[in-house]
Amino acid sequence: MTQPVRDTTAVNANSPIGVFDSGLGGLSVLRHIHAQLPHEHLIYFADSGHAPYGGRSEEWVVQRSLAIAAFLFGQGSKALVVACNTATVAAIKAIRTEWPGMPIVGVEPGLKPGAAATRSGKVGVLATDRTLHSEKFLTLRDQVASATGTEFLLQPCIGLVDQIELGQLGSEATMALLDQYVAPLLDDGADTLVLGCTHYPFVEEQIRDVAARHASHDASSPVTLIDTGDAVARQLARLLEGAGLQRPAGVPHLRGYTTASPAVLAEAFRTLLALTPQVEGIEV
Repeated sequence: MTQPVRDTTAVNANSPIGVFDSGLGGLSVLRHIHAQLPHEHLIYFADSGHAPYGGRSEEWVVQRSLAIAAFLFGQGSKALVVACNTATVAAIKAIRTEWPGMPIVGVEPGLKPGAAATRSGKVGVLATDRTLHSEKFLTLRDQVASATGTEFLLQPCIGLVDQIELGQLGSEATMALLDQYVAPLLDDGADTLVLGCTHYPFVEEQIRDVAARHASHDASSPVTLIDTGDAVARQLARLLEGAGLQRPAGVPHLRGYTTASPAVLAEAFRTLLALTPQVEGIEV
């Protein structure tokens, strides 16, 4: 396993931003970063060879996340985005301890914006089992529920990440999973769904289809979906500006690394983001 790289004194505004996820899901965050910070160099690491993280032990996720962070900082990254909900809840504290002072941004389910958006007072949360049972998530849920009176309905989505990793966004199997996970939340009165995994924004259209044809759902009030990728990009921009590390201009470059098939990651870049970066297979 890669040893932590702690010497980050050589970073400057021209250094890249490192972004990683258990697989392809973090591309949903990368697209917001690319849109909001169009001049920044970016490195994306997809750990698809070890995905999904949701069923792994917390210790495994921590060690895996530290190894990937070490690789990205070793590539000269000036900031790190942990674009994975499971890795954030398990490992972001450990990453910040290893690299104190570096801009490090994680993702967490958008419970606060979900509470602000709901009309019924009930918000469904779609996430991995690991995220939903983490102490960090449950503490956040209790805080937001207490402050707003919102009832959060938690739905682990076993198998959904695997389908998205396979590119089966609208397949019969994927739609069956979405029916299984989304319909009960609507039956229980949820009018807002928090996408608590960075993979899930890539099936937003399919989730809306399930909600639209669900007989008990009010078609005049479409379900609201909460994706926190935009908020992550804004927080990253604030941290870079505060550290004097924003790249003001110039042509950016984008590199991709994956522990699985480079062709699969390259195709995901092309079909999901309309980007064609250089992609390399690597084991970390």
